[in-house]
Amino acid sequence: CKKRAAELKDEELYAQGHERPESDFCPLCLLAIPFPMNVHSMFYSCCSKLVCNGCAYATHVVRRQGDSNSCPFCRAPSPENDEEGLKRTQRRVAAKDPEAMVFLGNLYKNGSCGLEKNVPRAMKLWTEAAELGSTTAHADMGIAYYNGWGVAQDKAKGMCCWESAAMQGHATTRHTLGIFEFDGGNYDRAVRHLLISAKMGLKESLNEIKELFVNGHIAKAQFAEGLKGYQDAVEEMK
Repeated sequence: CKKRAAELKDEELYAQGHERPESDFCPLCLLAIPFPMNVHSMFYSCCSKLVCNGCAYATHVVRRQGDSNSCPFCRAPSPENDEEGLKRTQRRVAAKDPEAMVFLGNLYKNGSCGLEKNVPRAMKLWTEAAELGSTTAHADMGIAYYNGWGVAQDKAKGMCCWESAAMQGHATTRHTLGIFEFDGGNYDRAVRHLLISAKMGLKESLNEIKELFVNGHIAKAQFAEGLKGYQDAVEEMK
């Protein structure tokens, strides 16, 4: 029956995605990159790796005598301009690198690095990246579908993409699902989502859990669980 199908879907949604994906970890120190990841890391087009700022800085210091801005992971020289960086990304896309596909998709979405804005092309890249296992691709597709950015608006499809991302460990998408439940007054469902993302180190989720507690929507034990989980995650990222 429909009720049982919904229950099974919820069991799957809340049981999966409690650990961050491999792409969230610095390939050098092997620590999870703090949120927001775009602030605490650098993307290198040569190998499509996100390297945390700490490792990038350490590499810069060690390599003072040579090209201190070369890639900390694969040691490729820094691209001389955006055109060269774009060519590197395109080579990685040709090699079926899902993170390169996500990156190139965002360039097409924004019309960056000399590319004309082309959201359908971005969606095609994200779709292939999602099939290859990129959680970020699912998240980006969800944003596009839900808001109708460059595609026909389909909120149900957008939510489906977000749920897929969340079940693969995408913390900010898990947080988004929690906010939707919060705004809809479904506080029990909201806190289940937010506890998962808070335990991954997302401070925004902890703040929402605190608001739920202050307003009497959840128990003190749930707030304490979220706080401890968040603190443990932050400690592991140091």
